[in-house]
Amino acid sequence: MSITENLKHIKNTLPAHVTLVAVSKTKPNEDIVEAYEAGQRIFGENKIQEMTDKYEALPKDIQWHMIGHVQRNKVKYMAPYVSLIHGVDSFRLLEEIDKQAKRNNRVISCLLQMFIAEEETKFGLDQTELMEILASEEFKALKNIKVVGLMGMATFTDNQLQVKKEFTQLSGIFAMCKKQFGSEDNLDLNIISMGMSNDYSLAIECGSTMVRIGSNIFGSRNY
Repeated sequence: MSITENLKHIKNTLPAHVTLVAVSKTKPNEDIVEAYEAGQRIFGENKIQEMTDKYEALPKDIQWHMIGHVQRNKVKYMAPYVSLIHGVDSFRLLEEIDKQAKRNNRVISCLLQMFIAEEETKFGLDQTELMEILASEEFKALKNIKVVGLMGMATFTDNQLQVKKEFTQLSGIFAMCKKQFGSEDNLDLNIISMGMSNDYSLAIECGSTMVRIGSNIFGSRNY
């Protein structure tokens, strides 16, 4: 099946409230253009340099999401244009995004990444760290970022019960934060980003409102 057909098929299976991020990392511009012409506007990249090159070459109404691990010294390269940063896993990173957003006269939307998996390789905050950040005066002082939700990656396993447990855990944390913190100038929790090509249906069942799908759209990765 073509990229266009894959996209159409996936979009037909997604509920209206779920946003699709087409993960285009390592994929050539022609593939992105095909998805764009099929109506897709949100693309996810995991390397800032690659995303910036694509941003410069491709239509300007594309929303670029940074879905990979972010190094603080690279934030300045994407600050002029990035739509949403998924993997914010420390307060220091939030501060840097705020600083670079201010330089560009922008407010940059962010998702706080939660550590929900049973794999040590995954990044993210635990529940205590999340609560400490959201309750702190230092966080409230950041005017050029907006935390719009939480993101988490489940353990890479065939054990669906474990994956479901981890997704449900993230949904629970999200609901608790929404209740406890409400919305403020720089906080408006409305996105739970969880689920990828292999587990997005389960993620949606567990409350996901944003899924990151790459290989099911573009075919397997070229490394």
